[in-house]
Amino acid sequence: MPFGYCILRVCEIAIMHIRTHKIFPEEFPESWASDWGEDEYGLWMAFTYKGVRQAFRWCEPGTFLMGSPEDEPERYDYELQHEVTLSKGFWIADTPVTQALWQVVMGENPSEFEGEERPVEQVSWDDAQAFIDKMNGLKPELKLCLPTEAQWEYACRADSTTPFCWGDQIDSALVNFDGNYPYSNGRKSEYRGQTVDVKALPSNDWGLHQMHGNVREWCQDWFADYPAQPIVDLQGPQSGVSRVLRGGSWIDRGRRCRSAYRDPNGPSGRYSRIGFRLARGH
Repeated sequence: MPFGYCILRVCEIAIMHIRTHKIFPEEFPESWASDWGEDEYGLWMAFTYKGVRQAFRWCEPGTFLMGSPEDEPERYDYELQHEVTLSKGFWIADTPVTQALWQVVMGENPSEFEGEERPVEQVSWDDAQAFIDKMNGLKPELKLCLPTEAQWEYACRADSTTPFCWGDQIDSALVNFDGNYPYSNGRKSEYRGQTVDVKALPSNDWGLHQMHGNVREWCQDWFADYPAQPIVDLQGPQSGVSRVLRGGSWIDRGRRCRSAYRDPNGPSGRYSRIGFRLARGH
């Protein structure tokens, strides 16, 4: 066997090992999990509270380009692209919080578009924190929180670098948005005019549903300009006026459903286009 071929084959095996190497959580499954497993998207665990189930997906640590490149159509100036490293893996919910889960925890339902499997909406950042505090009081081992803005975009992109996790375009078969206003000269598609069930549309490559559209999602961070330099474990400023919303919604144009899109909103704001997704802290 030629020596050159052997060297080439060793390199191929090494590259394959790097690509298939997994960084697992320190504990799996954890004591709170009602069910767990591994599928084509990766590791998952779920909790069940009063008959309502919420699953979480494991996101490995990694480095990505946050924000949008200057040549991305219809971008905003405050999406400065910069390198972010997330040094620790994290768990993030596979869907926004449903009305069913909100109701069993909070005892009421503020949503305009009612349906147990639809996302809870008309909840402020402050409301989301009240839910998290109550849930953590009931099940402290969950360590629930909102995702940071960096965690949210990293999970949304799922290794993609395009405007959306599926590529350069979307339509209403993938995203619940105002299809009358497609992205960057795309074709028009359905405008539903309301939310849909949290698993009604396809997930991204990491098994996360509706990171684009349906409801905008609160993040933990205060809204601020991005740093220009590479940064590790971006947390945002310690204070501010507005919190970060991500993902676009049922009433938004395609432009506002992009992976890089970010929206400032006061933490007390409540709208039918706003919900939230849980993450887990350390």
